[in-house]
Amino acid sequence: MEQNEKSNHESFKVTGDEILSKVKEIIKEGNARKIIIKNDKDETIMEFPLTIGAIGVVLAPIFAAVGTLTALATHCTIIVEKRNSEDVK
Repeated sequence: MEQNEKSNHESFKVTGDEILSKVKEIIKEGNARKIIIKNDKDETIMEFPLTIGAIGVVLAPIFAAVGTLTALATHCTIIVEKRNSEDVK
């Protein structure tokens, strides 16, 4: 059986104040595989994978790092790599 390696990407342009709430919203949806945050120069400043069933204790350090980024960033792009239906069993 051949697996389809194609993944779906979605991006959001946000301000520094919106970063943390948008990341939390993406995680709550539950279909993200990886989140990448890029600055206004299109440089990756943060990237983290997400696992199925991640709980608050695991996510706390991510939220702390994103919260710190919020204070430093003005405009960012959040890129979300989503799971394909073939990835979910």
